[in-house]
Amino acid sequence: MIEYVAGKLTSKKPTLAVIDVNGLGYRLLIPTSTFESLPAVGENVRLVCHHHVREDAILLFGFAHEDERTTFELLLSVSGVGPKLALAALSALRPNEIRERIIAGDATMLTRIPGVGRKTAERLVVDLRDRFEKMDIGSERIPDRDDGSAERLDAIAALEVLGLSRVAADKSLRSVLRQHPEVTSAEDMIRLALRS
Repeated sequence: MIEYVAGKLTSKKPTLAVIDVNGLGYRLLIPTSTFESLPAVGENVRLVCHHHVREDAILLFGFAHEDERTTFELLLSVSGVGPKLALAALSALRPNEIRERIIAGDATMLTRIPGVGRKTAERLVVDLRDRFEKMDIGSERIPDRDDGSAERLDAIAALEVLGLSRVAADKSLRSVLRQHPEVTSAEDMIRLALRS
């Protein structure tokens, strides 16, 4: 099993990164939260990994922080949740936000993750609530406003309707919330994101 990959970042996209390790290029699938943590192309980077083997593919997933990988692996342990869905969850919500929603039994909020329906959201709550309660997820995160509120998710959805991709909407909102920590309403978040 590959624990981590460290080397020079040769290319990056919102869903993948390629890292050169002594002439061998590793292609890692990543969530948008990891993409935002990546340095510029050409600089050194270290990502913790999850090595996923299927009958038809061998995939390598990369994460900027251990809490992302832990959450990813816990999500995979739920019946019906594959790596694509687990990655979508981490692109929509931070690990501590996922943990809080599951512990609170907030299946409705979990259905806002692309690909998660009502049954899957309820299964996540039932299967992972006890496991998440025993864990401390989120201690390794980079400093950022911890706003997993319905308002933030509503703002992301509205920005998507207005034509932004989920990645662009999330990135814009993170920037707005860092610059304007006093903003709490979805309307203000949307207005400021559209101005930036």
